[in-house]
Amino acid sequence: MALLKEVTPRALQVGRLEPVIGPDRSAQLVAGAARLRERLGERTIWNVSSAAVGGGVAEMLQVLVGYAAGLGFPVRWLVIGGEPAFFGVTKRLHNQIHGEVGAEGLVDGSDALLYEQVLAANADELIELVRPGDVALLHDPQTAGLTERLTGAGVRVIWRCHIGIDWQNEATRAAWEFLRTYLATAFGFIFTRRQYAPAWATPARTWVIPPSIDPFSAKNADLDAQTTEAVLATVGLLRDPARELARFTRADGSAGEVSRGGLVVGEDRPGPHDPIVTQVSRWDRLKDMAGVMRGFAACVPPDHAYLVLAGPDVAGVADDPEGAAVFSECLEQWHQLPAQARARVLLVTLPLDDPEENAVMVNAIQRHAAVIVQKSLAEGFGLTVAEGMWKGRPVIGSAVGGIVDQIADGTGVLLPDPADLGAFGTQVCRLLDQPEQSERMGWAGREYAREHFLGDRHLLRLAEVVEAAIAD
Repeated sequence: MALLKEVTPRALQVGRLEPVIGPDRSAQLVAGAARLRERLGERTIWNVSSAAVGGGVAEMLQVLVGYAAGLGFPVRWLVIGGEPAFFGVTKRLHNQIHGEVGAEGLVDGSDALLYEQVLAANADELIELVRPGDVALLHDPQTAGLTERLTGAGVRVIWRCHIGIDWQNEATRAAWEFLRTYLATAFGFIFTRRQYAPAWATPARTWVIPPSIDPFSAKNADLDAQTTEAVLATVGLLRDPARELARFTRADGSAGEVSRGGLVVGEDRPGPHDPIVTQVSRWDRLKDMAGVMRGFAACVPPDHAYLVLAGPDVAGVADDPEGAAVFSECLEQWHQLPAQARARVLLVTLPLDDPEENAVMVNAIQRHAAVIVQKSLAEGFGLTVAEGMWKGRPVIGSAVGGIVDQIADGTGVLLPDPADLGAFGTQVCRLLDQPEQSERMGWAGREYAREHFLGDRHLLRLAEVVEAAIAD
């Protein structure tokens, strides 16, 4: 059975961005694309990742590969395969890069053997597809071990790391040394922040490119209040059943409908006009869903709001084997809450069978929120912050990683210490109690996201790196 799976997003036309980004930025994108197409010639650009759904990398690739195809680029996207033990090793690497070491300890030689075996099998299939001169963008630690085989076949490899922290400890240093061996022949590296690059990443071959959102994707497109309520009622997040069909427009222009419910744990449901505080993220300990729950239950008065903690179906994210365990921990903690708090806290897992349907569910949850939270303990970037800002909602985020780059003065709230649950609760109450200030903050955030975190900026920066690779 083949390990590699190809994902073929629908081609997206960049012309639809012009009303949002303006004619000058639109013209820059078109001109930059024309220049790169000419220089690419017959070369293909390959993206290789570890998942097609269920995380920020997969979501971005759906959009970026779609726009690249719409611009006429020969671009393809492959997803590697592997046994659960392999993704267990790469999850430990992910945690180590964020400074965390679990019960299994640091990755070691036995982990390296499994890592190499799985990626060698993937590389055997990949080598049959690529041609000398092609460019490969390998995403995150799961794919780093493909580098040497690809460069040996004449492919220019750019390794893109979407994660990292601003400081180093024994765990991070061990993870970077583990990966360094496999990345020795890479042409260059892309990080989301300069501070994330390890010491061995040559500055002249290192680029910094923040991620982006697509304002027209199912997760970010405008939803009216009626559709938003219909989606939430279908998911099972409102007290009243759905009175309208939860219809939306798919990327290909066809009609879609949210027909699946989520798995909702909660003793009560908010009404359509009850304020909601929400965090949407993977079930990952570094996202600190449990801390959000404790801080909300302890510090936010019962009559202020409901809390919705939403994440993907734990069986649907192949490269995140810890998701089920983290959700179980949150569920156990929920059962231990006082009855009054338990009635105001909902845990939700959203189905991933249909990625666009899942995205509309997330969109509706964020749009209905009075306050959006991303109280991560560590964060590579945290695109849920830019998503919330784009929807005009006030966002509270931890002052860690790429969240710092997204929340500028007046566009949201940064928590200096994400472990300070009292400070978190105070900020939630302040935003709930001051709706006019919250609205101003939300619209300032939307404008900041429009200026800095839309796809045209991202595509032009990627074009610069690919140009450098083929010109070298």
